[in-house]
Amino acid sequence: MKNRPSLYVLLLLSLSVGIIACGADPEPLPEPDFSEYLALSLAERQEAAHATGGMETGAGLTVDLFAGEPMVVNPTNMAIDERGRVWVCESYNYAVPEAEQQETGGRISILTDTDGDGKADQRKVYYQGEDVHLALGINKLGNQLFVSRSPNLLVFTDLDGDDLPDRKDTLFTGMGNPGDHSAHALVFGPDGRLYFNYGNAGREVQYPNGEAVTDRFSGNPVISEGQPYHGGMIFRCEPDGSKFEVLAHNFRNNYEVAIDAFGSLWQSDNDDDGNKSVRINYIQEYGNYGYLDEMTGAHWTAVRTGMHDSIPRRHWHQNDPGVVPNLLITGAGSPAGITVYEGDLLPERFHGQLIHADAGPNVVRAYPVKADGAGYKAETDNLLKSRYDQWFRPVDVAVAPDGSVLVADWYDPIVGGAAAGDHEKGRIFRLAPPDTPYGWDMPDLESIAGAITGLQTPNESVRYLAWQTLHRAGVEAEEALLAVWEGPNLRLRARSVWLLGQIPGKEADYVQQAIRDPEEMIRITGIRLARRLEMDLLSLSKQLLTDPSAKVRAELAIALRYDDRPEAATAWAQLAEQYDGHDRWYLEALGIGADLHWNQRFASWRERMGERWATTGGKDIVWRSRADAATVLLAELIADPQTTETERKRYFRAFDFHRGNGKNKALLQLLEADHPDQAAIDALVLQHLETDGLVMTATLKQALEATLQQVRGTWPYADLVARFDLRDKRAELLALAGQTENPEAAALAARILTDPESFNALPEVRRKIYTDTAAAPALVRALQATGRRGAYELLKALVLDASLNTEIQKTAITALGQTWTGEDYLLESVQDPDFPDALKPMAGSILFSVYRTSIHEAAARLLERPANLRKEELPPIRVLAATVGNAERGRSLFENQCRICHRIGSEGISFGPDLSEIGAKMDKEGLYRSILYPNEGVSYGYETQKLTLRSGSVVVGLPAGETEEAASLKMMGGNVETYPKADIQVREQLSNSMMPNLSLAMEQEELIDLVAYLTELK
Repeated sequence: MKNRPSLYVLLLLSLSVGIIACGADPEPLPEPDFSEYLALSLAERQEAAHATGGMETGAGLTVDLFAGEPMVVNPTNMAIDERGRVWVCESYNYAVPEAEQQETGGRISILTDTDGDGKADQRKVYYQGEDVHLALGINKLGNQLFVSRSPNLLVFTDLDGDDLPDRKDTLFTGMGNPGDHSAHALVFGPDGRLYFNYGNAGREVQYPNGEAVTDRFSGNPVISEGQPYHGGMIFRCEPDGSKFEVLAHNFRNNYEVAIDAFGSLWQSDNDDDGNKSVRINYIQEYGNYGYLDEMTGAHWTAVRTGMHDSIPRRHWHQNDPGVVPNLLITGAGSPAGITVYEGDLLPERFHGQLIHADAGPNVVRAYPVKADGAGYKAETDNLLKSRYDQWFRPVDVAVAPDGSVLVADWYDPIVGGAAAGDHEKGRIFRLAPPDTPYGWDMPDLESIAGAITGLQTPNESVRYLAWQTLHRAGVEAEEALLAVWEGPNLRLRARSVWLLGQIPGKEADYVQQAIRDPEEMIRITGIRLARRLEMDLLSLSKQLLTDPSAKVRAELAIALRYDDRPEAATAWAQLAEQYDGHDRWYLEALGIGADLHWNQRFASWRERMGERWATTGGKDIVWRSRADAATVLLAELIADPQTTETERKRYFRAFDFHRGNGKNKALLQLLEADHPDQAAIDALVLQHLETDGLVMTATLKQALEATLQQVRGTWPYADLVARFDLRDKRAELLALAGQTENPEAAALAARILTDPESFNALPEVRRKIYTDTAAAPALVRALQATGRRGAYELLKALVLDASLNTEIQKTAITALGQTWTGEDYLLESVQDPDFPDALKPMAGSILFSVYRTSIHEAAARLLERPANLRKEELPPIRVLAATVGNAERGRSLFENQCRICHRIGSEGISFGPDLSEIGAKMDKEGLYRSILYPNEGVSYGYETQKLTLRSGSVVVGLPAGETEEAASLKMMGGNVETYPKADIQVREQLSNSMMPNLSLAMEQEELIDLVAYLTELK
């Protein structure tokens, strides 16, 4: 999990988060005195002995080093057992070339504090091997150790208690390849089931025999192919792997899932790097969390009606019906391990809250939450922050039996992306109130009395053993559990009722007690317990249909999801009637509950509401609904003159989630409306119609012509021409392709014109370049974005045509240098005897800095190396990092050389990540590694993809989304191009970064200046 070191991926800091309850506001902290720490040399500061010197803690907390290198190296995840020992996955070979590895594979170690001084003094290797190299999850439950290392979820069993495994089994497999976006840690729930997740490289889940795992209720194979699941997912199953469920989907890289005493799930998700949109999620079960387009699988960057102006909200499709809202956006980061703190040793404000490690900004945080309708809202509260040492990379947090919190520190200048700057260090810290010794008196967890004590501890391994003892005891444990159930602590009451409700013969009694409880979280636990026991919720909980708590009613709506009886539709309609139009959490709970039965449930709601349907809440339900009958009401809302422009676009976006004749019929009827903004309505109708089999009526043709006149010269114009295959619009498309105001529209127009299967207008494009001097440069630039071989052949011909204006030839050279196939054509051009000598320096500056070394070598035989390409060896990175550069000159270098791929603030192009805050995430050493070794590690989502098209063209870019029909690439310059899968002959993932090797292209002084500038971006 160490970050990719290519400059366009410097911002890669990904993984996961969660939230829980609220505490008192912390007291203001006095300013810490770091003078002694700052007096140390850089090398001394990076020693484990001084690791806590530059750290800030929350009020009422101190931090101590529990273990450091060489006892622990590169920890990725940890678990704390019932004895307080730390079990840790060590990935000391992360990003180490095989030839340089001192030890093979990865290691699972047990760290023990034998003398009670709060520091580990003993290490035992439990297991070592290739099959745990890059393991990202570990949990110690009884005599079993669960280790997540894609593609497998492994189970090690110690049968004789010697802390060595006697068996190794695979619970599940098929979950992608080892790496940051794959399988993550498994946790034990208060209901007795297992929970785990994977990121969007997990792809699928299989049984050990290779058989596809299917969801127990829907029967869907657990595969991220959009039918119906996208991206990362959360799972639940019985301890033996049976009764498998997909609990939520469409995350990017959700690192871990945390579960609290009530059975609520929490996690975070990492954004596409550079978008400052790391998010915290409260999980509504079976929800869609909006990374990719639900219907098409298109990337979030795809243009859509009504998309949010804010990229952090646009990133997660928050304006789309059917997407669960985010709890909190925390900005840029690398979210990692999380846990719910349900102990009482830490200050009260942390009780019941989620504690989370974010390796990117070097911080461990809590997220106090407050009620927000059927969901929550949250803010942040730091527990531990490294002020001066950016190598501090907290990747996991775990609660010890005594209630203290341990933090695993990857410790590296880089985080994520299969890259690392250090392979020898790693730390584990302990957070606790001052003067709190480490350790606890473990009770006899096999006795009922001891298990009751264990059930109340904040450590998961202890609770697991206690739960097993009490569950086996059944009715014999009832009296002891009742004492907890009747106590004042809500979380302990919830833990007890999960067990009381599973005593044979007592199930219905305790479910009824729970759902009638005065506390809403206990009533919610009762609903979840009834689902766990597969009870008939409708007969058990009719009183909950009018519960005063929106959270309770939302939970009941979700619980009705798989009930297809008419009575369930009636109950759902009653719940929907109570929606007020101001609680997105409640609306999405209704949607989750209706998604498999929309026609039936919508009809029941309409019957119940009658003419009262068009309330604020009713309009939202129509917007969220996927019922066939909803399209008529959507059209009615759009045609209403009282509907605002923003609302109108919102309703049009809802049409994208419908299919069939009813959709087109409702849209076409809008063309007959008599609305003050009829032209705007017509334009949106045309964008949302399904054109397959569409009959071009006189009304439709008139609306199309009028709209084309209205949007002439814009991206929608080209889109409409393509959608309706208007081949008589060649001249208009040519004009659009030659304009400079809107390069995206120009690129789309050029792509349409050069399509050999439809417009086939390349001769007209060539003619316009030669005859229209003003439009020629823009046309040339638009050609390179088409990815078509004919376009590249034309660009090569322009380069070699001495009769052309030199500036056009230069523009053609630049255009060829921006794509893989274009580079080949540029090299061919240079080999041609007619290639102008005056243009060779420009061609050389491109060919010597592209991705492929084979191009460099071929160019060296034809061209002089440009004078600005450095030939001398650079000094070591530590020497460079100690040198002071000129940040102002570095700014100029960035603007001249880097802005073509990166944004800072509002300036630049969004091809690689936004670097506005890169100095807060990487120190100088990390920045130098990222610039000088761009191929050292390439993060998921930034792998270079090469498409060989059936036309013979080759295109190279970054993955930008995929649907069933097409794959999209983000090209140099920021444009996204889409290629039908039928046109793709071969698709390859390349190992190198697309970032040019700046170590060759920059002088030493320039490199130092650039890093000086980047360091200041915070």
